[in-house]
Amino acid sequence: MLLWRIFRIAVVGLVLAAAAVGVVFSDDVLWVAVEWTHPSLLEFYAPDGLDATAKAVLIVAAVVKATLLWLILRVPAPGPLDRRERALRWLLYLAVAYILVLWFPLGLLSDMVDLVFCIVLWSAIYVLYLLVIRWRSRVLRAAAGALFAVMVAGMVNEVLDELNLPELGPGMVVGIGLIVCGLLETVLTLVGQHRDGRWSRGTLTAGWLSLNSYLLVFPLQYLSGGFESDSLVLTIFIDAVALVHVVWLAATAREMPAGGLPPEPLPPARQRLIRVAVAAVVVLPVVALIPPESAPRTTFSGWSMGCYEFAPFGDLKPEERDDAFLCRARDQMGGVPPMFPDTVSDQQILAYGRELCRTEDREEQEALLRRAGSERASWGVDSSDLVYVCPEIVGATQPELLRSSEEMEAANEAYIAELNARCRDPWPRTKGVVQATANYSLFADGDFGYYVHDPKDERGETLAEQAIERLYEDDAQVGVAGSSVLVGHIEDVIDLCLTVKAFRTAPPLRLAGWDQVTEVPITTPHGHLTVPEAGGGDVGANAPMPNLAIEGKGRYRLRVYVRLNGGDEEHLVVVFPGTSKKRLKLKTWKYDSE
Repeated sequence: MLLWRIFRIAVVGLVLAAAAVGVVFSDDVLWVAVEWTHPSLLEFYAPDGLDATAKAVLIVAAVVKATLLWLILRVPAPGPLDRRERALRWLLYLAVAYILVLWFPLGLLSDMVDLVFCIVLWSAIYVLYLLVIRWRSRVLRAAAGALFAVMVAGMVNEVLDELNLPELGPGMVVGIGLIVCGLLETVLTLVGQHRDGRWSRGTLTAGWLSLNSYLLVFPLQYLSGGFESDSLVLTIFIDAVALVHVVWLAATAREMPAGGLPPEPLPPARQRLIRVAVAAVVVLPVVALIPPESAPRTTFSGWSMGCYEFAPFGDLKPEERDDAFLCRARDQMGGVPPMFPDTVSDQQILAYGRELCRTEDREEQEALLRRAGSERASWGVDSSDLVYVCPEIVGATQPELLRSSEEMEAANEAYIAELNARCRDPWPRTKGVVQATANYSLFADGDFGYYVHDPKDERGETLAEQAIERLYEDDAQVGVAGSSVLVGHIEDVIDLCLTVKAFRTAPPLRLAGWDQVTEVPITTPHGHLTVPEAGGGDVGANAPMPNLAIEGKGRYRLRVYVRLNGGDEEHLVVVFPGTSKKRLKLKTWKYDSE
């Protein structure tokens, strides 16, 4: 104990001595001695240095903090402790050490380490409060437990925010709730300590003073210019009075074994009064934090994790459909403004959505969106969005929007099968070594055709670009560049029927019945020539395509037949070995002069 008293005197003396040296020699030393922070903060609050008033306030703060440190560093009271009491004492001392000094080394680590440390520390303290304090009231203990759970949940919410995970609630609401619950937690703990009877009047007084000094911060903050104020005097005051709370924590740990038997039970009438007061203290502030239904709430936003991929209507449960519409209504992906502004609540958005379902034309939709304050009223609303709030209306005219992902996949497969079934082999009696016939889906605007290429050629992208250039330079239907051949189309179509065949020798020309026939050279360094497949319903062949380089790597000839059949376009591509580099226009399209 003698060593502890020496340590106590040394720490308090060091604070006062450093403050005295700072007054005489250096503002930075005075700041560090009193505020226990890096002197760079002094440049923020007082870039021109400390004036006489600021120095006087710091000197007073040094005396106040030294006095409070003297109380904090008192020797623990003697007496036996059980395991829970001993654990609570040392955890409280650890909390005191964190507030005074440990925050600095932990602050050098990641924010996540600091947050997890605080959650573990205070969760353990709150649990031990419930087990060690003799509350003498189940209602009081239950109320304290509920507040402790809310406090821990608030800290967990900060961890979720740090990890960019969905939070338990909006940050501002949770922050206000933490402040309120922190005050109520102090009140209930002090009530529990008073009823326990083992803590002195001085400890309870320190607790009530810490509560009052904390409440005093808010009016002082407002009078000094609001919560964004950088007042130096206010900063010094808040830092000094914060130690009163540390005095209470240290005294709670120090006096735990002191005292005797608990006081006599209270009269029943007084117990009922306490229960009503405790219930009011716990419930009323929580109720006050719950916004009315008309207040703006953004439970789901365009940036919520669950909104990145919009699930089809048929995959959602009925209770999930409103959430899906809220995600779409608040979507800002790609930098576009949301359908509704942030000031419109979730409930209002759902009401607007159902009203949009009943509009009769686009103009009525735009008028409704303008009334709601939408920045993209002229866009209107797609049925694919409205189906989530009024499936019975949208589904009556567009039943495909009610499908699940499995139904959509099945419908797409049936559509592809129907497209492929319309395509026929134009040379059914001339069988190639390998061959295939399928519908080929082009780009929606029909700018390009399709490639016959060696997919293993590392120069593929460069050769493809060169093939495009040569197709336009030669004003031809076919553009050639090494292992890449681009075949264009005659009409502005989004798909065509394609047949590919590979032969060991050149097949007969058979030009009759075709509108255009072209033959060009093509090479393959890897022995592979094929046509790209759609692979998911995009651009490409809608059926497996064979390897047309049946003789392996080397030179080949590629002949393209094209004809129009009503509104459809049909292509036949034949490939056979050949070393010629000539480009042959065997038959040229004759445009209608009319």
